[in-house]
Amino acid sequence: MSRITIIGGHGKVALRLAPLLVSRGEEVTSVIRNPDHAEEVAATGATPQVADIETLDRAGFAELFSGVDAVVWSAGAGGGSPERTYAVDRDAATTSMDAAADAGVPRYVMVSYFGAGPDHGVPQDDAFFPYADAKSAADAHLEQSSLDWTILRPSRLTLEDGTGRIESGPGVQGGEVSRDDVAAVAAAVLADNAAIGRIIEFNDGDTPIEDVVAGR
Repeated sequence: MSRITIIGGHGKVALRLAPLLVSRGEEVTSVIRNPDHAEEVAATGATPQVADIETLDRAGFAELFSGVDAVVWSAGAGGGSPERTYAVDRDAATTSMDAAADAGVPRYVMVSYFGAGPDHGVPQDDAFFPYADAKSAADAHLEQSSLDWTILRPSRLTLEDGTGRIESGPGVQGGEVSRDDVAAVAAAVLADNAAIGRIIEFNDGDTPIEDVVAGR
Protein backbone atom coordinates (compact mmCIF):
# COMPACT_ATOMS: atom_id res chain seq x y z
CA MET A 1 0.00 0.00 0.00
CA SER A 2 1.26 3.45 -0.95
CA ARG A 3 0.36 6.76 0.64
CA ILE A 4 -0.71 9.21 -2.06
CA THR A 5 -1.59 12.87 -1.61
CA ILE A 6 -3.73 14.61 -4.22
CA ILE A 7 -3.47 18.40 -4.34
CA GLY A 8 -6.71 19.95 -5.56
CA GLY A 9 -8.77 17.12 -4.11
CA HIS A 10 -12.18 18.57 -4.95
CA GLY A 11 -11.43 19.01 -8.64
CA LYS A 12 -13.33 16.96 -11.20
CA VAL A 13 -10.29 14.85 -12.10
CA ALA A 14 -9.25 14.36 -8.47
CA LEU A 15 -12.75 13.22 -7.45
CA ARG A 16 -12.49 10.53 -10.12
CA LEU A 17 -8.88 9.61 -9.31
CA ALA A 18 -9.27 9.08 -5.57
CA PRO A 19 -11.71 6.13 -5.76
CA LEU A 20 -9.55 4.44 -8.41
CA LEU A 21 -6.57 4.57 -6.07
CA VAL A 22 -8.56 3.58 -2.98
CA SER A 23 -10.08 0.60 -4.81
CA ARG A 24 -6.62 -0.88 -5.34
CA GLY A 25 -5.65 -0.42 -1.72
CA GLU A 26 -3.82 2.89 -1.72
CA GLU A 27 -4.11 5.27 1.24
CA VAL A 28 -5.25 8.57 -0.27
CA THR A 29 -5.28 12.05 1.22
CA SER A 30 -7.02 14.75 -0.79
CA VAL A 31 -6.01 18.33 0.00
CA ILE A 32 -8.81 20.87 -0.25
CA ARG A 33 -9.09 24.57 0.55
CA ASN A 34 -12.78 24.68 1.44
CA PRO A 35 -13.83 22.59 4.45
CA ASP A 36 -17.36 22.48 3.03
CA HIS A 37 -16.04 20.04 0.42
CA ALA A 38 -14.76 17.55 3.01
CA GLU A 39 -17.85 15.33 2.96
CA GLU A 40 -17.85 14.98 -0.82
CA VAL A 41 -14.14 14.15 -0.81
CA ALA A 42 -14.55 11.63 2.00
CA ALA A 43 -17.22 9.88 -0.07
CA THR A 44 -14.48 8.94 -2.58
CA GLY A 45 -12.69 6.97 0.12
CA ALA A 46 -9.95 9.57 0.48
CA THR A 47 -9.14 11.41 3.71
CA PRO A 48 -9.83 15.13 3.26
CA GLN A 49 -7.16 17.51 4.53
CA VAL A 50 -7.85 21.24 4.61
CA ALA A 51 -4.96 23.51 3.58
CA ASP A 52 -4.68 26.68 1.52
CA ILE A 53 -1.98 25.89 -1.02
CA GLU A 54 -1.94 29.53 -2.16
CA THR A 55 -0.46 30.61 1.17
CA LEU A 56 1.38 27.44 2.21
CA ASP A 57 5.17 27.84 2.31
CA ARG A 58 7.78 25.21 1.51
CA ALA A 59 7.98 23.97 5.09
CA GLY A 60 4.21 23.76 5.26
CA PHE A 61 4.06 21.68 2.11
CA ALA A 62 6.86 19.46 3.42
CA GLU A 63 4.89 18.84 6.60
CA LEU A 64 1.85 18.00 4.46
CA PHE A 65 3.94 15.45 2.56
CA SER A 66 5.55 13.73 5.56
CA GLY A 67 5.51 9.96 5.01
CA VAL A 68 3.93 10.27 1.57
CA ASP A 69 5.00 8.02 -1.34
CA ALA A 70 3.55 10.08 -4.19
CA VAL A 71 2.04 13.49 -4.86
CA VAL A 72 -0.45 14.24 -7.62
CA TRP A 73 -0.89 17.91 -8.51
CA SER A 74 -4.40 18.35 -9.86
CA ALA A 75 -5.06 21.86 -8.57
CA GLY A 76 -5.56 25.10 -10.46
CA ALA A 77 -6.63 28.66 -9.92
CA GLY A 78 -9.51 28.11 -12.34
CA GLY A 79 -9.13 31.37 -14.20
CA GLY A 80 -9.74 34.75 -12.65
CA SER A 81 -6.88 37.15 -12.09
CA PRO A 82 -3.44 36.58 -13.63
CA GLU A 83 -1.95 37.16 -10.18
CA ARG A 84 -3.85 34.26 -8.66
CA THR A 85 -3.11 32.06 -11.66
CA TYR A 86 0.62 32.59 -11.16
CA ALA A 87 0.28 32.19 -7.39
CA VAL A 88 -1.37 28.77 -7.68
CA ASP A 89 -0.39 27.25 -11.02
CA ARG A 90 3.24 28.33 -10.93
CA ASP A 91 4.37 29.41 -7.46
CA ALA A 92 2.45 26.97 -5.27
CA ALA A 93 3.12 24.14 -7.71
CA THR A 94 6.87 24.69 -7.82
CA THR A 95 7.02 25.16 -4.04
CA SER A 96 5.23 21.84 -3.62
CA MET A 97 7.84 20.13 -5.81
CA ASP A 98 10.72 21.49 -3.76
CA ALA A 99 8.90 20.50 -0.58
CA ALA A 100 8.23 17.00 -1.89
CA ALA A 101 11.97 16.59 -2.42
CA ASP A 102 12.61 17.96 1.09
CA ALA A 103 10.15 15.44 2.54
CA GLY A 104 11.69 12.52 0.69
CA VAL A 105 8.66 11.91 -1.53
CA PRO A 106 9.93 9.85 -4.46
CA ARG A 107 7.06 10.23 -6.95
CA TYR A 108 5.34 13.32 -8.35
CA VAL A 109 2.66 13.44 -11.05
CA MET A 110 1.64 16.77 -12.58
CA VAL A 111 -1.68 17.18 -14.39
CA SER A 112 -0.86 19.85 -16.96
CA TYR A 113 -2.51 20.57 -20.31
CA PHE A 114 -1.98 19.66 -23.96
CA GLY A 115 0.45 22.10 -25.57
CA ALA A 116 2.16 23.34 -22.40
CA GLY A 117 5.85 24.09 -22.62
CA PRO A 118 8.21 26.88 -23.70
CA ASP A 119 6.74 26.77 -27.22
CA HIS A 120 3.10 26.95 -26.10
CA GLY A 121 2.52 29.71 -28.63
CA VAL A 122 -0.08 31.67 -26.66
CA PRO A 123 0.41 35.42 -27.26
CA GLN A 124 0.92 37.66 -24.24
CA ASP A 125 -2.25 39.66 -24.95
CA ASP A 126 -4.37 36.49 -24.83
CA ALA A 127 -6.37 35.92 -21.64
CA PHE A 128 -5.06 32.33 -21.59
CA PHE A 129 -1.42 33.46 -21.50
CA PRO A 130 -0.96 33.57 -17.68
CA TYR A 131 -2.19 29.99 -17.39
CA ALA A 132 -0.06 28.77 -20.28
CA ASP A 133 2.98 30.60 -18.93
CA ALA A 134 2.45 29.41 -15.34
CA LYS A 135 1.88 25.76 -16.27
CA SER A 136 4.86 25.75 -18.59
CA ALA A 137 7.09 27.13 -15.83
CA ALA A 138 5.80 24.55 -13.37
CA ASP A 139 6.35 21.70 -15.82
CA ALA A 140 9.91 22.88 -16.50
CA HIS A 141 10.64 23.09 -12.78
CA LEU A 142 9.43 19.53 -12.30
CA GLU A 143 11.53 18.25 -15.19
CA GLN A 144 14.61 19.77 -13.56
CA SER A 145 13.84 18.36 -10.12
CA SER A 146 15.25 15.24 -8.49
CA LEU A 147 11.78 13.69 -8.23
CA ASP A 148 10.57 10.66 -10.18
CA TRP A 149 8.17 12.75 -12.20
CA THR A 150 5.53 12.26 -14.84
CA ILE A 151 3.75 15.14 -16.59
CA LEU A 152 0.29 14.46 -17.99
CA ARG A 153 -0.94 16.77 -20.73
CA PRO A 154 -4.54 15.93 -21.56
CA SER A 155 -6.35 17.85 -24.27
CA ARG A 156 -9.67 19.63 -23.76
CA LEU A 157 -11.53 17.95 -20.91
CA THR A 158 -15.04 16.58 -21.27
CA LEU A 159 -17.58 14.97 -18.96
CA GLU A 160 -18.13 12.00 -21.27
CA ASP A 161 -17.82 8.49 -19.85
CA GLY A 162 -14.31 7.11 -19.99
CA THR A 163 -13.40 4.36 -22.43
CA GLY A 164 -10.05 3.29 -20.97
CA ARG A 165 -8.46 4.09 -24.33
CA ILE A 166 -6.47 7.13 -25.44
CA GLU A 167 -4.29 8.42 -28.28
CA SER A 168 -0.75 9.62 -27.61
CA GLY A 169 2.65 9.87 -29.26
CA PRO A 170 4.41 11.87 -31.98
CA GLY A 171 2.15 13.79 -34.31
CA VAL A 172 -0.91 13.69 -32.08
CA GLN A 173 -2.86 16.92 -32.28
CA GLY A 174 -4.95 18.42 -29.51
CA GLY A 175 -8.52 17.20 -29.34
CA GLU A 176 -10.53 16.21 -26.31
CA VAL A 177 -10.49 13.58 -23.59
CA SER A 178 -12.84 12.61 -20.78
CA ARG A 179 -11.99 13.44 -17.20
CA ASP A 180 -12.66 9.78 -16.42
CA ASP A 181 -9.77 8.79 -18.66
CA VAL A 182 -7.47 11.51 -17.32
CA ALA A 183 -8.01 10.05 -13.84
CA ALA A 184 -7.39 6.56 -15.21
CA VAL A 185 -4.12 7.70 -16.80
CA ALA A 186 -3.00 9.29 -13.53
CA ALA A 187 -3.78 6.08 -11.66
CA ALA A 188 -1.94 4.02 -14.27
CA VAL A 189 1.26 6.10 -14.22
CA LEU A 190 1.41 5.81 -10.43
CA ALA A 191 1.48 2.03 -10.82
CA ASP A 192 4.03 1.82 -13.63
CA ASN A 193 7.64 2.97 -13.34
CA ALA A 194 7.83 3.05 -17.14
CA ALA A 195 6.06 6.41 -16.91
CA ILE A 196 8.81 8.04 -14.83
CA GLY A 197 10.56 10.89 -16.61
CA ARG A 198 7.95 11.11 -19.36
CA ILE A 199 5.57 13.74 -20.67
CA ILE A 200 2.38 12.10 -21.90
CA GLU A 201 0.15 14.23 -24.15
CA PHE A 202 -3.09 12.50 -24.99
CA ASN A 203 -6.62 12.60 -26.37
CA ASP A 204 -9.44 10.11 -26.51
CA GLY A 205 -8.33 7.28 -28.77
CA ASP A 206 -8.13 3.55 -29.40
CA THR A 207 -5.04 2.42 -27.47
CA PRO A 208 -5.52 0.94 -23.99
CA ILE A 209 -4.26 3.34 -21.33
CA GLU A 210 -1.98 0.69 -19.82
CA ASP A 211 -0.23 0.24 -23.19
CA VAL A 212 0.42 3.97 -23.58
CA VAL A 213 1.72 4.26 -20.02
CA ALA A 214 3.96 1.23 -20.48
CA GLY A 215 5.37 2.73 -23.67
CA ARG A 216 4.13 -0.11 -25.83
